[in-house]
Amino acid sequence: MEVISEIIIVPATEQQNVFGQFDSHVKKLERQLKVSIVDRNGEVRISGSAESVKKAKAIIGELTELSMRGNMIQEQNVDYAITMSMEENDDVLLEIDKDCICHTISGKPVKPKTLGQKHYVDAIRNNMVVFGLGPAGTGKTYLAMAMAITAFKNQEVERIILTRPAIEAGEKLGFLPGDLQSKVDPYLRPLYDALYQIMGAETFLRNMEKGLIEVAPLAYMRGRTLDNAYIILDEAQNTTPAQMKMFLTRIGFGSKVIVTGDASQKDLAPGNASGLDVAVRVLHGIEGIAFCKMSSRDVVRHPLVQKIVKAYESYEAKENHDSKRKSRNITHGKKQ
Repeated sequence: MEVISEIIIVPATEQQNVFGQFDSHVKKLERQLKVSIVDRNGEVRISGSAESVKKAKAIIGELTELSMRGNMIQEQNVDYAITMSMEENDDVLLEIDKDCICHTISGKPVKPKTLGQKHYVDAIRNNMVVFGLGPAGTGKTYLAMAMAITAFKNQEVERIILTRPAIEAGEKLGFLPGDLQSKVDPYLRPLYDALYQIMGAETFLRNMEKGLIEVAPLAYMRGRTLDNAYIILDEAQNTTPAQMKMFLTRIGFGSKVIVTGDASQKDLAPGNASGLDVAVRVLHGIEGIAFCKMSSRDVVRHPLVQKIVKAYESYEAKENHDSKRKSRNITHGKKQ
């Protein structure tokens, strides 16, 4: 194999961000792409096979541009850039980075970080009802919240309604102290957290007192018609088919609905059908309703979470394959 070298310039002001703490990002590129990367006063020399050097040069250039735009380069950015380079998708991160949804109360921009997230955000903009499907850590709820708050601030809707089914994850609500609201608050905590971070606690509480933002368990939605509202149903895999139908028929004029859920994390009793699974089958192909399926590659939490999700996906796929094979063998044996 012929070894070649190429040089790319990384400004001194961006080096620490691009290279990572203790050059962790550079070391990851070296391991993954089988290249050698050496910095000499801003001149970064990349050595290896022609194909690997080309990929490494493109990734470092992409990360440098991201850094110059004011982004903090994280391990997830590096991992995703490597994944995209393997698929010949160069400059994907730069294209995605242009889409700023809003800013948090501390001024941090909220943006999609993967192609899956970008397609999800675009689907929300272009459809009345969007189902965000995928594993934990893919930003389904957070991005939906960001879109809702942005629409509310721009006066595109009059209120925000956030809801989740209050299903116990192997525990019982009865032992918790306090009234019903105190008992269901822990289930709604992730929604509160996103609201506090993007909108600020004071603004959120002020709008909540006015009834402009409502956070409530799904049971409270029955019998209502929700006009001019941004409605988010979180953890939809824990709804029953009847609950999902009830929720989707609450939609009024001028409203937008986002349904998020992870089909692999159901807390329903064994044998009970998930309203999310049924909705995906029933509503497929209806104009104005979009389904966005994200995977482990769209996980934007700690890189270890991505590996955990991927491991479970592989395990479950193998279990399903083995189960179907056993079923076929049993059926074949009976026929004989």
